[in-house]
Amino acid sequence: MFWLKLLKDTIKIFREGQTPAQIAGGFALGMVIGLSPSFNLQGLILWIVLLSLNVNLAAAFLAITFCNLLAYLFDPFFHWLGYQILTQVDFLKGIWTYLYNAPLAPLTNFNNTVVMGSFVTALILFLPVYFGMKKLTLLYRKKLYSKIRKLKIYEALRNNDIIKWYMKIRDMQI
Repeated sequence: MFWLKLLKDTIKIFREGQTPAQIAGGFALGMVIGLSPSFNLQGLILWIVLLSLNVNLAAAFLAITFCNLLAYLFDPFFHWLGYQILTQVDFLKGIWTYLYNAPLAPLTNFNNTVVMGSFVTALILFLPVYFGMKKLTLLYRKKLYSKIRKLKIYEALRNNDIIKWYMKIRDMQI
């Protein structure tokens, strides 16, 4: 039932409530948090930004979950990119030295190659993910939702007695 609920909640994100910009903003910020290691000052700042802005938190949590799973696959790339940025770009070495000697900057773990590589990757992907999710949400609301409602599997799941029973128990919130 977990997977059906996840699928239902994902579709619900696109269908209801907030504007496409809020959904896309939540997903893009969730992607940044999901790709970056979170147990540092940088992660705390990102969580504060996410919770301070008027974005869709369900989309953010979906992106965090999805990107956390993907981040481990891309850690070798993040390490390589972070290493290149921290050691091979000569004009940035003075900035890295200054930040390392600053009082709070080292708490972000910016000098960790994986943290630097994942954060730079997330920043590069932020705008494409934002505009892609915004366009996907608009496309879903205009064209796909009516087609999905007509699918036989949608009707079968919606009219299934077990699903109805599960929804009734879930909504009781005992």
